[in-house]
Amino acid sequence: MNDVSQITGRQLAAGRALLGIGQAELAAKANISAPTLRRMEASSGHAEGMKNNVASVVTALRAAGITFVDGMYSGAGGQGVRLSTPGAISTDLNEPEIVQHESHLAKGACG
Repeated sequence: MNDVSQITGRQLAAGRALLGIGQAELAAKANISAPTLRRMEASSGHAEGMKNNVASVVTALRAAGITFVDGMYSGAGGQGVRLSTPGAISTDLNEPEIVQHESHLAKGACG
């Protein structure tokens, strides 16, 4: 998920929670105020705020090992976050789907 305008407030809060850090700490890492981060996380949909501030928070979370999942990946579910090694490549984002069972090949599910 590369478009920060699609990131939700809940994803920001979930990423922060996975890292086990408080709002003040994440806000400092992103160079924004804690009240600004609180407003972003409280957004009912997409994270509200100036695009550069949202991008700063997303960048800080990614640098700490958070991967944003848009729901269009090979698994089930919707938008979310995943804790990974910083800089690791995720198989769920912008990559071809991986077939895990030969039976899927026989049914022609992978085109």
